[in-house]
Amino acid sequence: MSNNLGTVAFGLAASLSWGAGDFSGGLATRRANVFSVVFAAHVTGLVLLIALALARSEPVPSALDIVWGCTAGLAGAVGIVAFYRALAIGRMGINAPVTGVLTAAVPVLFSAFTIGLPHLIQLVGFVLALLSVGLISRPAGAMGRPEGLGLALLAGLGFGSFLILIGQVSHGVIFWPLASARLSSSLFMLAIILTRRQEVLPKKTVIPIVHLAGTLDVAGNAFFVLAAHAGRLDVAAILSALYPAVTVLLAGIILRERVTRLQALGILSALVAIPLISV
Repeated sequence: MSNNLGTVAFGLAASLSWGAGDFSGGLATRRANVFSVVFAAHVTGLVLLIALALARSEPVPSALDIVWGCTAGLAGAVGIVAFYRALAIGRMGINAPVTGVLTAAVPVLFSAFTIGLPHLIQLVGFVLALLSVGLISRPAGAMGRPEGLGLALLAGLGFGSFLILIGQVSHGVIFWPLASARLSSSLFMLAIILTRRQEVLPKKTVIPIVHLAGTLDVAGNAFFVLAAHAGRLDVAAILSALYPAVTVLLAGIILRERVTRLQALGILSALVAIPLISV
């Protein structure tokens, strides 16, 4: 039970960090190119992760853990590129929920095949949580042809694969594998920027919020690894995937964006799902 409660606590902490980080990154991309924002945030995260690893005197990870981290970073980078491209050419109300649900569903399916299904009450919680991800991610007035759906599916697979891969690192090492993930994703994003001949870094006025986004993203990644180590990967993934609730709430409070009835229903569904999953 204690391990399960630890998974719930760390999973929720990951969703809070990722949700706030996405909100910060979203604000930054209103004033700068998205690729430069992501690159700068990832570099910030890389520096922070190295500093934390050294401060914690974390042992040097095995070559296998480094490989897991680098591969996870590439999967996450592919997910980010595909996700933003899907939003650019299609409807957010269709593509964002597809990505969010797949992000949570892929680790759940992986765990079902590797360690077996959870008990019935947790399965009900999973269904509610997946439903809440879709509802929370859906803005008002999302109608139209589902363009970019293939990219949205690719993004969900990329994000879900990141959660699976980074969850494979050895217990006792957290920051070095995450640093290797950030290094590989940063290099991947830099290659995209250079290929597109865009500015590498955003404007100076945007840098502070980019640093905040990078720091929160690092916190979310670390909490997710701790959640995955404390218990089942699928429980950690489902709870971590509730981050859209945080983004929606922050947008409503700070930007005065209206929370739709569907989003409110999704937040309520998430609150009901949490105790069911933690049983």
